[in-house]
Amino acid sequence: MNATTQPIVRMQGLNKHFGELHVLKEVDLEVTPGEVVVVIGASGSGKSTLIRCINGLEEFQQGELEVDGNRLEPHGKSGKALQKIRTEVGMVFQQFNLFPHLSVLDNVTLAPMKVRGWSRDDAEENARRLLDRVDIADQADKYPTQLSGGQQQRVALARALAMEPRLMLFDEPTSALDPEMIGEVLDAMRELAKEGMTMVIVTHEMGFAREVADRIIFIHKGAIEEQGPPEKLFDNPQNERTQSFLSRVLKH
Repeated sequence: MNATTQPIVRMQGLNKHFGELHVLKEVDLEVTPGEVVVVIGASGSGKSTLIRCINGLEEFQQGELEVDGNRLEPHGKSGKALQKIRTEVGMVFQQFNLFPHLSVLDNVTLAPMKVRGWSRDDAEENARRLLDRVDIADQADKYPTQLSGGQQQRVALARALAMEPRLMLFDEPTSALDPEMIGEVLDAMRELAKEGMTMVIVTHEMGFAREVADRIIFIHKGAIEEQGPPEKLFDNPQNERTQSFLSRVLKH
């Protein structure tokens, strides 16, 4: 990475509490444009909370957080900065969150028309291009309930991309899918990585993480324990907790 490149995400000393539970502890993180960062760790370690803080879906209590030059304030007091971030950051969740009463095409065109003010023709042209990009152009007129889980998740991906985000967040996007459908979603994400999309991905798919990540971050009980390029973190982890976690999840 170019040392002069401004980070698209800058997180410093971030702390997040749910009541008495200290979920994120003094987290420092920077993500540079074009970088693919994969966050791994045990269930309940704070991975999903971390990326949900980036686009303001979760409030934090202490620390600093800037996304694409927009500063989010603690306790959700962010106003216009949050609105701006929501238009610049796309997110794909575990669940597809598609509108069941709208066709696939309408699901993908809705936000650009409502938020960006695009014309119907422009939004449709863009949507069809994106549906083709994730290999479901032939499903445009169907409704979400008529699609497989893998197809629905690719519609969700196209919908997020329709807003032309500068950053994409993925919160375990394959965890709700049947095993045979996981590959088609990961393939679409691989293509995004090749095209240079900046991504922060929470996943349990370790083979995929090794393949696409520029950097792996291991979180344990809300704190970043270790990070580095995949070959270093997977093949030669330095931290005992990282070693223990990987010994459980990596299949030899």
